Amino acid sequence: MKKKIISLLIAVFMLLGLCACSDNQGNQNSNRSINVYNWGEYIDQSVLDDFEAQTGINVNYTTYASNEEMYSKIVSGAASYDVIIPSEYMISKMISEDLLAELDFSNIPNYKYIGDEYRGLSYDPDEKYSVPYTWGTVVIVYNTKFVDAEDVADESIDLLWNEKYAGNILMFDNPRDTFALAHIKLGNSMNTTNPDDWIAAAEELKKQKPLVQAYVMDQIFDKMINEEAYIAAYYAGDAMTMMEENEDLAAYVPREGANMFFDSMCVLKSSQNKEAAEKFINFMCETEIAVRNAEAVWYAIPHTAAYEALDPEQSEDPLVYPPQEVLDKCEVFINLNQETLILQSELWINLKTQY
Repeated sequence: MKKKIISLLIAVFMLLGLCACSDNQGNQNSNRSINVYNWGEYIDQSVLDDFEAQTGINVNYTTYASNEEMYSKIVSGAASYDVIIPSEYMISKMISEDLLAELDFSNIPNYKYIGDEYRGLSYDPDEKYSVPYTWGTVVIVYNTKFVDAEDVADESIDLLWNEKYAGNILMFDNPRDTFALAHIKLGNSMNTTNPDDWIAAAEELKKQKPLVQAYVMDQIFDKMINEEAYIAAYYAGDAMTMMEENEDLAAYVPREGANMFFDSMCVLKSSQNKEAAEKFINFMCETEIAVRNAEAVWYAIPHTAAYEALDPEQSEDPLVYPPQEVLDKCEVFINLNQETLILQSELWINLKTQY
């Protein structure tokens, strides 16, 4: 009798265990979450809501202001992330430091929509670690109410050094973009490793500093939209967003050239939710989602079907999709050698701390 009771209890416990297991499998996605780390003002919130609703995977979404900020946070171990969206030179750096996971493209079938011209680029030549998200150029934004027409007629980078607008000029608060502008002004490559070029660029930035109101990143939106500053260098998509908010703002790609950038979705090697992270990347590459996101952030997209579906007002805008003769003057950042990075850091600290 006692054995029968024990056997019955075992059967009941096994049945309960199977039910619990089945219930856990049914709610597997709802109990999962991914941490997405992205640039500020760089996604349509409704896209995140739709992903959560469709997959049951919760998205913990936080933002950074620069590649350098993102990299420092990750290598410090201060937080854990799954999906990140760095620029090309930072992707190259993170690959070299074994920080990124090789993607399982069977989980990202929508990769088929990425145009051939955006695949196998120098920062990820074997297409193992990244899926292109957006691309664009750096532009100069200015307020037509306060900046004289003759000062922008030649669309020169020199506007950022025009003493007439002292105290109303904004510059990037990160060394790579800021030094790039000085290199362009001097006619040098943004990727130079010649120490003399970097020292000369630092001198140009020191001359400019008395004219600069502030070194900013996402703060630029309020400052330019609310006419707290008149001139700024920033990214084309964000410039379009500002121009939508203030009709007196205009922008141009400097005739001397500019940085052309590619931002891509990657998964960190430390991710504990790699499959869910890849599902997120695939979702972002769905045509309808890519269109909606592009319309919200105003950046150029590498997604062929989504590009064809865009409103011509956006797909034909020369600031968002510059003509080839403009792009031919642009340069893409590469991952600089360690000696150059150390020099850049030293010169940047010196610039920011000098009076």
